[in-house]
Amino acid sequence: MKRETTAGSQDHNVLVYDVTLRDGAQQEGINLSVADKLAILPYLEAMGADYIEGGWPGAIPRDTEFFAALKRANPLTTAKLTAFGATRKAGVTADHDAQLAALLDSGAQVLCLVAKSDIRHVEKALRTSGSENLAMVRDSVRYLHSCGAEVMIDAEHFFDGFRADPQYTTSVVAEAFKAGASWVVLCDTNGGSLPDDVENTVRELIARLAELGVSDPQLGIHCHDDAGCAVANTLAAVKAGCRQIQGTVNGYGERTGNANLLTCIANLQLKTDFNAVTRNQLAGLSAAAYAIGEIATALPSKRAPYVGVSAFAHKAGLHASAIRVDPDLYQHIDPTVVGNDMRMLVSDMAGRASVELKAREFGLDLSADKELLTQITDRVKAAEAAGYTYDAADASFELLAREIIAGQPIQYFELESWSTNNTTDRADPTQTFAEATVKIHAGGRRLIRLGEGVGPVDALDEALRRALRKVYPKLDEFELVDFKVRILDTTRGTSAITRVMITIQDSQGQWTTVGVGDDVIEASWEALTQGYVYGLFRNHVEPQS
Repeated sequence: MKRETTAGSQDHNVLVYDVTLRDGAQQEGINLSVADKLAILPYLEAMGADYIEGGWPGAIPRDTEFFAALKRANPLTTAKLTAFGATRKAGVTADHDAQLAALLDSGAQVLCLVAKSDIRHVEKALRTSGSENLAMVRDSVRYLHSCGAEVMIDAEHFFDGFRADPQYTTSVVAEAFKAGASWVVLCDTNGGSLPDDVENTVRELIARLAELGVSDPQLGIHCHDDAGCAVANTLAAVKAGCRQIQGTVNGYGERTGNANLLTCIANLQLKTDFNAVTRNQLAGLSAAAYAIGEIATALPSKRAPYVGVSAFAHKAGLHASAIRVDPDLYQHIDPTVVGNDMRMLVSDMAGRASVELKAREFGLDLSADKELLTQITDRVKAAEAAGYTYDAADASFELLAREIIAGQPIQYFELESWSTNNTTDRADPTQTFAEATVKIHAGGRRLIRLGEGVGPVDALDEALRRALRKVYPKLDEFELVDFKVRILDTTRGTSAITRVMITIQDSQGQWTTVGVGDDVIEASWEALTQGYVYGLFRNHVEPQS
């Protein structure tokens, strides 16, 4: 057993069923290739998934290809690969249903069938009778089970169906269990249920099943977030008796998404008596969130519970003062338990405690120098009043703090001048491009370089790189990955103050710097040069001014 359990705690084990590769892939903007799905698999297993649903083979060609690839080489060692499908069609025997045949051919260890559990959907969508739908469930489960597969049923529209006709919806669940289903998963397909309703419905279902001769049913829960309650509904269902949770990493899914499986896992493991994953798996949640987010090109929200970069970020000076005494005073858990970390945000709200804690993050202990703390704090407040912001520009704050501590800035070159202009292409007068010239002193020489780009900032970046490349070859490893512009005083029109934030990355990570000026080019130059200075400094490159 993968969980660290104690004697008599079996009833408190909750199995984790991940649907990121199917339901999550239905999110607008996410398009997972077969290679993407294969790359995501190890992360899902590492975070503690017991079942990983790979898709719908036989119905979606890409999913058929995915399962074929796993037949050749399946990297999973603990998680069970699951294929999704549907019950047999009305009027077709199970052994002649093409979809069921495709599921068996997929090679998946577990087969999960979606079944209608709302009589209104049976009659209006399937256009068949309630009795035929029950037969479809019964025949499909029996047939696949007889072929050696573990079979689950996803009871689609379960909660809506139970509200409309609890007797029929219960009969669908009972039929699945009697036919040999290992689990029946209760789906809040439209995502409109509330926690109290979910808990009460699950309890009533269990009582009704007992009356029909089905005792100790293995029930799962599958929630969507249309009412913003997917995680809460999942927890309510577990409290009422469900012992399998379904969801997606980072809450991916169509419309407003599925239950965020990472949040569900952390809540169950840290806030209840239930066991979902091991300590090591819990500590890997944050890494999984971002690794999968990179592959899916849909990073988790900065404010995502537990794993977001802002989940344990503190800005108010009052908070910082308390955290310096005891971090638990303003944090509901130790962030390292889920692989995250506390961050201090330095802004005009900051006091000396915020600055002290932030400085600790990059190895500076200022606790014994109150005067220095005051100087840095005052500089931050004055800079923020002028338009700077440091809560998302840690690199700029560190450079500022080190400048005040050392009494001089970290300097890798001396600026003489820079300039930009737009140029028209003689061969094609409709085409224009930007040119930039920088004159700097570095490595004991005066360097003048010209750069060209699609815009003035791009041209400045090229000119600066060309000037510094031979003195600091490390620059070739830096990549500008994000560029944000904000006009701070819109009432001043073209003379408004502009703030630019630039993010640069190398193989070791990312850093963000901020620049402020009367125009976007001036602000960009400040952010850009700070970004390169910080990158060289963090890579321990010696200045050659």
